[in-house]
Amino acid sequence: MCGRYVTVSSPALLAERFHVTEVRTRELEPSYNVAPRADVPVVAERHGERVLDVLRWGLVPFWAKDPKIGDRMINARAETLLTANAFKRAFERRRCIVPADGFYEWQKIDGKRPKVPWFIRRRDGEPLAFAGLWETWHDRTAGEDAPRLRTCVIITTEANELVAPIHDRMPVVLPESEWDTWLAVDNRDTSTLASLLVPLPAHDLEGWTVSTLVNKADNNSADLIERVPVPSP
Repeated sequence: MCGRYVTVSSPALLAERFHVTEVRTRELEPSYNVAPRADVPVVAERHGERVLDVLRWGLVPFWAKDPKIGDRMINARAETLLTANAFKRAFERRRCIVPADGFYEWQKIDGKRPKVPWFIRRRDGEPLAFAGLWETWHDRTAGEDAPRLRTCVIITTEANELVAPIHDRMPVVLPESEWDTWLAVDNRDTSTLASLLVPLPAHDLEGWTVSTLVNKADNNSADLIERVPVPSP
């Protein structure tokens, strides 16, 4: 899964990296410990152009009665997107990229409590392109003029050889060659889209153990991604 990640790249850098035409996002504070319900940068296609915007992490389906459901929908399993009521319509129509500078996973080691956190990033230091979905929700009982809530979810897949010893799942990281295919709003070829949802090759990533300070969402500073020694067995 992906329960915490890092996003510290500026909107200007993200716009350049993801070939964005329009920047709608406000300047967000860099975060070394992005947690569910946070506002996060997202890249999507609108009217044939790439847009950088801000959405809330934790997808609220359009049919939901209460936005609290988003707290349980920070991740979507790639294998069940077409059968999950919460995600299948978004998979067909509302795909996005969630940029990240790295993510955390927790490793269970026998005899060690708590679990050991790892920080994982691209080996070349470039932002990761998580495959995501987005939705717009509003409280229908409040009428059509009710405020809209736009949210997103990160898609996960089975872990590659680097991540597997740490956790059995990881975010889908899309290579640049597939960004156009993934973002195209008129692309409803779900079979082709599903084929993109595979683990990034392990050699493109690197990771190291970090402090358990990351376990607390209130902790948010650059020292969270500093290397600490791997705990002894």
